[in-house]
Amino acid sequence: MDQLIIQDLHVSIAEQEIIRGLSLAVPKGEVHAIMGPNGSGKSTLAKVLAGHPDYAVTSGSVLMDGENVLELAPDERARQGLFMAFQYPSEIPGVTIANFLRAAVQARLPEGEELEATDYYAQLYKKMDLLDMDRSFTSRSVNEGFSGGEKKRNEILQMAMLNPKYAVLDETDSGLDIDALKVVAHGVNSLRGPNLGVLLITHYQRLLNYIVPDQVHVMVRGRIELSGGKDLALQLEEKGYDWVRDDISEPALA
Repeated sequence: MDQLIIQDLHVSIAEQEIIRGLSLAVPKGEVHAIMGPNGSGKSTLAKVLAGHPDYAVTSGSVLMDGENVLELAPDERARQGLFMAFQYPSEIPGVTIANFLRAAVQARLPEGEELEATDYYAQLYKKMDLLDMDRSFTSRSVNEGFSGGEKKRNEILQMAMLNPKYAVLDETDSGLDIDALKVVAHGVNSLRGPNLGVLLITHYQRLLNYIVPDQVHVMVRGRIELSGGKDLALQLEEKGYDWVRDDISEPALA
């Protein structure tokens, strides 16, 4: 079975260990949610998967369909089918969404193959219709002056266009009101299918009311302490993270 497999991962920054033996497997066709208190290492995990240079992987592996992505540069990971949506997307003034996406799609084509404009726009408009997006959206500069919901919607459009094998969504509900949350959830749910595995990192259970996960994992102090079905998120909402581990009082991680 094709999977994104994280095995006994240890990660440090400035000689402080942040991730302490984390293991996790996300099969294609499933949505897995990682929940945890602030400082548990959730966003660090996302940055490591993306290839952020500030984080040192001291041991362990990350296999995507059998290939160790830790040996690949960030752009190579993306071309191999790993998509990252970050909590705080960057602005790119002067670059329209249409041109940005076209360059991203072109970069994933085999060397020497050119993307036909008519094919590109046909695909773009098809995805926008799927996500209930107005086509004027693509003429705006990437994330410039966007609301939180517009930034997240833009990332879901990127994911739809790039058609990744695995998507890691880091705190995609951060800063969203309930209407924006529903729009983003609709977009993610529209893309669910047997060829996409999703790792959804979130702090709150509310997102999981709209994007129902196949599995929920609780991350505390740099490792997965508990896994279960979607009802586990409801238990966390009721009992809090102290229910998982009573000694969370150690210093928080980055």
